[in-house]
Amino acid sequence: MNIALFGTSADPPSIGHQQILQWLDNHYDRTVVWVSDNPFKTHQASLRDRIAMMELTIAAIQPPAQTIGLHPEISNPRTINTVEQAKQIWQDTNFTLVIGGDLVPQLPTWYRAQDLLNQVNLLVVPRQGVTILGDDIDRLINMGTEVAIAPDSTSIPNVSSSDYRNNGNSSVIIPTVAAYIQRESLYAWQTSPAQ
Repeated sequence: MNIALFGTSADPPSIGHQQILQWLDNHYDRTVVWVSDNPFKTHQASLRDRIAMMELTIAAIQPPAQTIGLHPEISNPRTINTVEQAKQIWQDTNFTLVIGGDLVPQLPTWYRAQDLLNQVNLLVVPRQGVTILGDDIDRLINMGTEVAIAPDSTSIPNVSSSDYRNNGNSSVIIPTVAAYIQRESLYAWQTSPAQ
């Protein structure tokens, strides 16, 4: 079985996350999704709220997702710990860790990166405005993994969760997530007085 591992901080999940998941749904036997605290970021919404928003994002995929499952039980700020938990649940499986192109140069600095790269293949999803350097890919391969770059058909719209967090740009999230955010008053720009 080939399982795609898709972890994200989802603060909030964007239409970009949703498009990646749609593509993975069509190309892997199973897609395992988790939301976690990223040790490199400060999060505005609680982990509980971010998991709820990811549930809404997955539920809105059309046609309905066939292979995608949200697995909060494997969530961990350290990806190696998540992978080791996944290996206990899904044995005799080939795992592919899905990362954005912006993370390629950073990945070798992750906690126990060598152990991680010995246990997974990588699928790098290009992001607009981010150049994926061959030297960075070679470094990952030399650390023990196989690297594939997702085809252009998976290219993600140039959206970012931070565009919503900082500016309230609702075009980067789906309507059910926007409604959840409004109901829970999750982001600071929402609570500032109307101009």
